[in-house]
Amino acid sequence: MSLMMVRFSMVLETCCIEKMMVSSLMDAYSYHLDMPVRTGVDLGGTKIEVVVLQDDEILARLRCGTPQGDYAGTLQAVAELVSQAEAKAGVTAPHVGVGAPGSPSPFTGLQRNSNSTALNDMPLADDLATAINRPVRLANDANCLALSEAWNGAGAGQGTVFAVILGTGVGGGLVVDGALLEGCNGLGGEFGHTALPRPTTDEIPGPTCYCGLNGCIEGWLAGPALEAQWCALGRAPLTATAIAADTSENAKDLLDRWLDRLARALANAVTLVDPDVIVIGGGLNAIDAIYDQIPGMLGPLVFGGGCSTPVVAASHGDSSGVLGAARL
Repeated sequence: MSLMMVRFSMVLETCCIEKMMVSSLMDAYSYHLDMPVRTGVDLGGTKIEVVVLQDDEILARLRCGTPQGDYAGTLQAVAELVSQAEAKAGVTAPHVGVGAPGSPSPFTGLQRNSNSTALNDMPLADDLATAINRPVRLANDANCLALSEAWNGAGAGQGTVFAVILGTGVGGGLVVDGALLEGCNGLGGEFGHTALPRPTTDEIPGPTCYCGLNGCIEGWLAGPALEAQWCALGRAPLTATAIAADTSENAKDLLDRWLDRLARALANAVTLVDPDVIVIGGGLNAIDAIYDQIPGMLGPLVFGGGCSTPVVAASHGDSSGVLGAARL
């Protein structure tokens, strides 16, 4: 073969390789553009968090404090945080998923059952859609936790996932075969506003709840409830997690009672739903005693006298809600 032919062959081969590389890069770029963009909002009692996802990759995540008792201020804060997060990510989602305490009533469309009481009786979904200027998919925050953890978290691969928020309030969400179980009244999994089961004499009638009833599980197990019980002993104020970590006899006794109430509450959920796993989220999920003691406490409390249901911490931490909201 002549030298000229060899050089021509080498040039041709180089061009083919470069064309293949350009084609691969274009294909990868096109694939990235085709991946759905999702924006989720966790509208909590103390913080608002926004995340922007593309194919499970977090492009942006921002947080700010929740304006207390200020409905209009809350709408503005959500809209501004969404705008900032999407600007940082360089993308815009076609709709925004929002997880919030409570849920929209299927009868009126107004928000109800929220421990952030400024949201109650307001057209939250419609007002958020107006503020953000695009469609909003609104769901209960515990449902978002359940969806996130069932998708790729502590409940991944399980048929029935019962997720519980233990924080400023107490809520629950159910995912069955990958789908939220919300029910015809939109109350699926809302065990925080069922009554504490098997109350002792000194637990009757129980604390009055903002919902108007007495003895709700939330009134016994939420962080503010545990903190109030601590202060009622004449002790200086501490956070719920600090109480759980305190080594004093008062703190140990109070934590034991709190765990006993939590076990009774979860045992009822097991008897009713019999989930494959119970996932604990919210700020109080950092209490290690939940996972050390509750599984062994459930057996004598459930129907039949035995229970193998694992009780585990949410793997996405306090971002489970916002990640679930992005999947709405």
